[in-house]
Amino acid sequence: MVIPTKLLIAASGTGGHLFPAIALAEQLPDYEIEWLGVPNRLETQLVPAQYPLHKISVAGFQEPLGIGTLRNLTKIASSVFQVRQLLQQGSFQGVFTTGGYIAAPAVMAARSLGIPVILHESNAIPGKVTRFFSSFCTAVALGFEPAAQYLPRIQTIYTGTPVRSQFLSEKLSPLDLPIPDNVFLIVVVGGSQGAVAVNQLIRQCAPAWFDGGVWIVHLTGNNDPDVASLQHPQYFPLLFYDNMASLLQRANLAIGRSGAGTVTELAITRKPAIFIPLPTAAEDHQFYNAQVLAASGAAIVFRQKELTPAMLQTQVLELLHSPEDLQKMADAAGKMAVFDSAERLAKLVRELVH
Repeated sequence: MVIPTKLLIAASGTGGHLFPAIALAEQLPDYEIEWLGVPNRLETQLVPAQYPLHKISVAGFQEPLGIGTLRNLTKIASSVFQVRQLLQQGSFQGVFTTGGYIAAPAVMAARSLGIPVILHESNAIPGKVTRFFSSFCTAVALGFEPAAQYLPRIQTIYTGTPVRSQFLSEKLSPLDLPIPDNVFLIVVVGGSQGAVAVNQLIRQCAPAWFDGGVWIVHLTGNNDPDVASLQHPQYFPLLFYDNMASLLQRANLAIGRSGAGTVTELAITRKPAIFIPLPTAAEDHQFYNAQVLAASGAAIVFRQKELTPAMLQTQVLELLHSPEDLQKMADAAGKMAVFDSAERLAKLVRELVH
């Protein structure tokens, strides 16, 4: 009887952390996988149906390095102890993490036991936890090549960021939205949390776009009090949408935030994009993510504080009447995509955790 290799995946919080980890797990069907998360986050909805979920309480790293960091390290000491016990009692042979604050206790506990740990950083500029703890990891994989310059003393491996399996399927599920085949479709994506400021901009610009024949699917998130304020036959406001692969494939243009997951999915689906990075994102990482695609010609980036409705309205109308420019952006996006990212990560895991 062959005893399967046991792997603990530490991924928590947003789709940007969870979806790549789930995509990796799907590439390791012969491994026994369990999950490390925190209470009341997205993993409590997505993970338990597939993998055993262990929950710990752990503090974030929102303050600059200094006294605040020391306080946070004190707070996670008990979490490190909990994870260490879990690893020992469960006889795990390795840990995989997608960063974020849950990575800190996972990395520290694994290394204290001599267990290999692999960290995947999806953003173009690594977060505090990645920069601080990457030297303790057995391997660090990157979603964007430019991230390597921020980890100069770490040997990194460029793998890209895995996407949900639906994005790689040859047979996409049909959209259940009554959108004609021949119309110009804009999809507005604010990330898993939504983006109220972007939502407001879109609603101000939309009437002029409707006049130009544009249809809009607007993923508003569930934090927008004005979600029902715009009604139009060519406008579909949705809190969320499950069939994102088919929706983005159908889109002619995407507008929204630039979390690593969104940027990666737009590259995979070869979609031109207008990015409005979240101004409060840690280390301004959304801006750096967007710049990777903008530098290749695949996207246009606006700072939220500098963007007016008139500017956005005009930019979209210019693209609407410039199919050649849209095609160049689409081609550039496709060249940035790493379609076998999950396989690359799985290969790395198999080499180090067995």
